[in-house]
Amino acid sequence: MECMTLRGVRIYKGHLSRPDQLRLLDEVRDVARKAPLFRPVTSRGQPMSVRMTSAGELGWISDRQGYRYQDHHPDGMVWPPIPPTALSVWGKVSGVKRKPECCLVNYYEEAARMGLHQDKDETDVSMPVVSISLGDDALFRIGNQTRGGKTESVWLQSGDVVVMGGAARLLYHGVDRLRFGSSALLEQGGRINLTLRVVT
Repeated sequence: MECMTLRGVRIYKGHLSRPDQLRLLDEVRDVARKAPLFRPVTSRGQPMSVRMTSAGELGWISDRQGYRYQDHHPDGMVWPPIPPTALSVWGKVSGVKRKPECCLVNYYEEAARMGLHQDKDETDVSMPVVSISLGDDALFRIGNQTRGGKTESVWLQSGDVVVMGGAARLLYHGVDRLRFGSSALLEQGGRINLTLRVVT
């Protein structure tokens, strides 16, 4: 398993085999059946280009009230458990004993992107963030701990795992675009990204 480092961010290329990707995809579909995907809006009421849901004790929410974690889906149901395959990935690459409390699931359609942002809504930022890619290739951009300055990018493929920890935990990062149709994992194309986080 190849591991590359970019600005302190560890990227495990091809960490999940094809069978493991299919298993995780089935687990994610089960999550979405119990807690359907929804399109969040920003505090200004602008819809995001990704659709999302969550699994675990807490889920990440964005609406006119701001960004936050809560223990239930916007439709009222509790979040389903974190997929076992995702938990296994966390155990292998996170380097910490604590288990994640949230697994954020983002679904990127062809034109979806994610602007540069920090993951800073968590109480303990000494805990890493682990991200798992499924489906189409995504151009992942990594910046600095403050906005602006030079950035670097890398293409993430299905089965790749990213770990942002230590000094890299609060780097700005985002997804500029997809290579739509580059993977056959999702029948309709697109990308699923799972982000595992310790929240409290």
